[in-house]
Amino acid sequence: MKKQFLFFVLAFITAVAFAQEKPLSPPATSEGTIDGAKITINYSAPSARGRKMVGGIDPYGKVWRTGANKATVFEVSKNVKIEGKALPAGKYALFTIPGEKEWVIIFSKKWDQGGAFDYTDKDDALRVTVKSEKAPAFVETFKIAVNKDNVSLTWENFLVAFKVTKG
Repeated sequence: MKKQFLFFVLAFITAVAFAQEKPLSPPATSEGTIDGAKITINYSAPSARGRKMVGGIDPYGKVWRTGANKATVFEVSKNVKIEGKALPAGKYALFTIPGEKEWVIIFSKKWDQGGAFDYTDKDDALRVTVKSEKAPAFVETFKIAVNKDNVSLTWENFLVAFKVTKG
């Protein structure tokens, strides 16, 4: 009887696990070190799935959470400079304002928030403006990468990068 009950419980748990769908915007992490500063970025990675996202669902000129679900969290272990401007060590929410040719990169002191719903520029620690480039190829799923000397954002047909140096 105990074996039958255990079998039933295991079968039920397995069925529930397989019935759950993969999230549409799964969690992702990008990590790396630039000029001795460890950078960790936690975000949710949406996919285009045939939709026009940047400049469409995520309109130009509006604050975007830079991913999906909760606000993207950017954490840096040491003081750095972003595009030549000081950013102290700490945790930040990473927001952007997409544009056709330029993007505003925003580091908000209020790092633990849902999307951009609670965003206010009063919490900004830093804002910089960078050029947007055309990605070498179409990128279906949003990606943030910590590179040798910058952090890049790629999705659909855009590539945006901001330079990170020792603070």
